[in-house]
Amino acid sequence: MKTASRVARAMVSRQWIIATIAVIAGMIVLARLGFWQLDRLDQRRAQNAALAAALASAPVDLNGESLPGDLTSLKNRDAVAQGQFDFAYQGIVKLQNYQNKPGVHLVAPLVLDDGKTAVLVNRGWVPEADSYAAYNEPGALTVNGYIGLTQTLNRDSGVSAVTEELAWYRVDIEAIQAQMPYDLLPIYINQAPEANDAPPFRAEREVDLSEGSHMGYAIQWFIFCATLAIMYAALVYKDVRPK
Repeated sequence: MKTASRVARAMVSRQWIIATIAVIAGMIVLARLGFWQLDRLDQRRAQNAALAAALASAPVDLNGESLPGDLTSLKNRDAVAQGQFDFAYQGIVKLQNYQNKPGVHLVAPLVLDDGKTAVLVNRGWVPEADSYAAYNEPGALTVNGYIGLTQTLNRDSGVSAVTEELAWYRVDIEAIQAQMPYDLLPIYINQAPEANDAPPFRAEREVDLSEGSHMGYAIQWFIFCATLAIMYAALVYKDVRPK
């Protein structure tokens, strides 16, 4: 107790007070970073719970349901739509790979019942070719899949989403709308994978329900905080201990 009291008095002495204030400020910063990571963990858990509930819910019927104002809640949700592909307006998303093979994604508008509204459907990967008519699926059909949100860049890269006619670098619905005679829904469908040996090959839905590294980072920051306190106390003790 005497040693601890001696160290404490020394820390607030004229000799050590500035260093003590600096160390305390550093400890506050380190502890705050730890609590920030715990906050992010809580947010991640809440997002995971919402996503798990969404994935377990019934598919969104794009023929009969109105879409919510906040489209982010629809990402990766199962969806179903009935209509007919208009292959005259089918396009490709360039620079796509499948099992390390270069190719494209076929994206076609599925025209819904009213004949004026369509939803873009990512039909899957195919090798790049001069013609894609061999992959057409004519007639009325039901498309099952999961919802994707319009793909935009966080900053202007100088590269347009649209290249030549009906060839794109990403599914930017607003940009593609200008090339379509239909009113496009603000989301698109990734068509559900099928067990087939020929293209189009369709990607499985990628959903991450892990908690990430937030807990590990939080523990790390708290350890740094405690280590700083211990090292500083040891340094002061070394100076004030009896010779």
